[in-house]
Amino acid sequence: MNVQEFDYELPENLIAQTPLEKRDESRLMILNKQKQTIEHKTFKDIIDYLNPGDVLVRNNTKVIPARIYGKKQTGANVEFLLLKNIEGDIWETIVRPGNKLHIGTKIIFKEGLLQAEIIEIMPGGTRKVKFEYNGIFNEILDEIGLMPLPPYIHEELKQKDRYQTVYAKYNGSSAAPTAGLHFTPELLHGLEQKGIQIANVTLHVGIGTFRPVKVKTVEEHEMHSEHFYIKQEDCDIINKAKKEGRRIIAVRNNIL
Repeated sequence: MNVQEFDYELPENLIAQTPLEKRDESRLMILNKQKQTIEHKTFKDIIDYLNPGDVLVRNNTKVIPARIYGKKQTGANVEFLLLKNIEGDIWETIVRPGNKLHIGTKIIFKEGLLQAEIIEIMPGGTRKVKFEYNGIFNEILDEIGLMPLPPYIHEELKQKDRYQTVYAKYNGSSAAPTAGLHFTPELLHGLEQKGIQIANVTLHVGIGTFRPVKVKTVEEHEMHSEHFYIKQEDCDIINKAKKEGRRIIAVRNNIL
């Protein structure tokens, strides 16, 4: 399938740059495949389309402030986007400018609070980077890092928690599972009161979110793997629902 078949015009002024104060008042489009109808609602109306006994599967990954800015020893500016913790203090990263960051290059962040060295150039141009620091790595990231917003968002994010779901739990994502951003504690409570079960998976969103499609057909595009985890209790909820013929609705990156 040619990727040009997915092209459509989207005026930039229609792309919201800041989140609504109330998450669940975002727009929701309901597509009924059987009736071939489209309805325009607000997200909190999702409760009307779920039935008692349904299982809602959500991704409880937590986005890390993965975009950090530093300097080479020459004083040149550098940008890192942390993608995956390989082991210990070694991470896979997207680096800019890539053609200037060779093996052995050292970078300093926030006046030495965090330091890094390029130790390997990986397939696809990402870098394997080893970090050095005093203290706790995640606390340092919280202090100096920025949320890795999509490239079409140009406004600064004033509150980091607005790029997290309200049920985010386990650190590891380089981007948010965006469909889940619109849930509120009140809406989730309402779903449970209606008899809808909640199951969790933890899938850390990675490099595939940031990599543009540069080939002519979908089949040629290289899909990158992502790490996921699921607890036995959540497997049991999902398997029981399947056995009993109940619906399972997955909260995916931008659709349910």
